[in-house]
Amino acid sequence: MTSAEIITIGTEILLGEIVDTNTRYIARTLRSMGVDLYRTITIGDNTDRIASAIHNSMERADIVITTGGLGPTVDDPTREAVAQAVGVETEFREDLWQQVVETIGRYGRTPSENQKRQAYVPKGAIGIKNPVGTAPCFIVETNRNAVISLPGVPSEMEHVLHESMIPYLQKRFNLNEIIKVRVLHCAGLGEGMIDEKIADLEKLSNPTVGLAAHTGVVDVRIAAKAKNENEANAMIAVIEAQVRERLGKIVFGVDEDKLEEVTLDLIAKRGWTLTAIESGLDGILARKIPHTASLPNLDPDQLLEALRTARTDSKADIALGVSVYAEDRSAEMSMITPRGEKTHRITYGGPPRSLPKWAMNLALNWLRMTIEELD
Repeated sequence: MTSAEIITIGTEILLGEIVDTNTRYIARTLRSMGVDLYRTITIGDNTDRIASAIHNSMERADIVITTGGLGPTVDDPTREAVAQAVGVETEFREDLWQQVVETIGRYGRTPSENQKRQAYVPKGAIGIKNPVGTAPCFIVETNRNAVISLPGVPSEMEHVLHESMIPYLQKRFNLNEIIKVRVLHCAGLGEGMIDEKIADLEKLSNPTVGLAAHTGVVDVRIAAKAKNENEANAMIAVIEAQVRERLGKIVFGVDEDKLEEVTLDLIAKRGWTLTAIESGLDGILARKIPHTASLPNLDPDQLLEALRTARTDSKADIALGVSVYAEDRSAEMSMITPRGEKTHRITYGGPPRSLPKWAMNLALNWLRMTIEELD
């Protein structure tokens, strides 16, 4: 079973100046190849700390992939760190230098002396051309490991990953499996209650089942490793059927489905229209649902009265209202349908800043469940 770890390198990531998107991209690529990802980590631009992280990853995993730190400046330490981790010196490679010269020449410029740093790699490393950037990449091999160093620029990283690294990994590790993932989105039950209903499934080894709680939504992840996509899909289907049987209508969607889109689709399929009012939600409901008015400081009675007026004025079939009260961490929800009016008060025990999103998702799910009950 081939395993991997990912190390992203850059102090700018640790400082929050840029967002690391490389890890997610590489993780999904490895998943599609059937490689088990054990761990991901971000390290600042410090040679010793990077070398220590690489050395530790090599002891745990077969494949170690680094991104970043391959530029021409003194704070680009990946080359030296990899060399230190495997116990070798760096060496200048004329072929890699010519790649740098050629790439920079395409812009009508001559490379500076400090850019020669990019032509140094750990002694004995396999040099990999980077046709879309100035930083050559490389692979250091040991009996067990492949340490792969890729650029930090996402577009460059993705190109080299697909053009050079995937074929290398498939050949080196004889990769002939895939890992397929299906995510079931749930609302209406908390993570703990869902866990009680499917706990035995979470103990399976293949497919695996796991939970991830979000604000008002819980995901059930089913991952299967198989020789091909059809086999993986069949394995997932068996477990998905069991999850759906146990959880019923709290499962509202899969994979890329979103709660607001599923709810709006239900309304559209019935030929109905919707109007909505929010108060204290900072516009987050309005960004999800068209024809939503944002009104300040509505108490429950005012919310319901405003909803009646909005429904009459717009001639909408359904009206949904949500008002958040930060002082006592609660929310009032109101709904008017062809069958009448109803209200619902909820209280929240989580972080205050998450109250609006939590209230919005619970209101959308309440609307979804109500529409399904109207059939």
